[in-house]
Amino acid sequence: MKLAAPWAHLQAVLFDLDGTLIDSAHDLAAAANAMRADRGLPLMPLAQYRPHGGSGARGMLGQAFGVAPGHAGYENLKREFLDRYERLMYDNTRPFDGIEAELQGLSGAGLAWGIVTNKAERFALPLSQALGLKAGAIVGGDTTGHTKPHPAPLLEAARRLGVAPEACLYVGDDERDILAGRAAGMATAVAAWGYLGHSGEFRHWGADLALSAPGKLLKALGLA
Repeated sequence: MKLAAPWAHLQAVLFDLDGTLIDSAHDLAAAANAMRADRGLPLMPLAQYRPHGGSGARGMLGQAFGVAPGHAGYENLKREFLDRYERLMYDNTRPFDGIEAELQGLSGAGLAWGIVTNKAERFALPLSQALGLKAGAIVGGDTTGHTKPHPAPLLEAARRLGVAPEACLYVGDDERDILAGRAAGMATAVAAWGYLGHSGEFRHWGADLALSAPGKLLKALGLA
């Protein structure tokens, strides 16, 4: 099946991980809540954590303890959070419904695909393997020395796939994903089923596509 005319140049699709390919919010929230429980604090509902799932430790600790990078004690809390998360990150995290079929559809059409995430390789590589996400390239938040919205991770993924940046589409659920994609010279798409940050107002991010559910990408590209 051929790509639709506007996408005839496309050779690869790159994806964010958390909130785009996988639903990891439950395990991220569980790590933060375990820290609260140890301090005698009540557990917080998943709904409060979920919009911040794409921000990892920063998002979870901001909700759980009202701290941010630069606050006194933040780095110690971050280390504790990451150690806790590493122990339970396989418990409830799964690909979103429809993701596996979408990835199979891309591969069947001859398109390469990869993952570009701000999640450190310490987590992104084993988690992707455990979930059967056989990406052609996986670039983590510590792979290049830069994190999104810097374009370097996306450019590195394109290099590893052997594809020019302008022949790539980047799909993510956060505004920084769209900013990074544009800065790298790639087309962009919003995964509107994802976490979307606190406001969720993705329509003003300037993406080329807004996808309401996994599988919509294949339709948008003319592959379904």
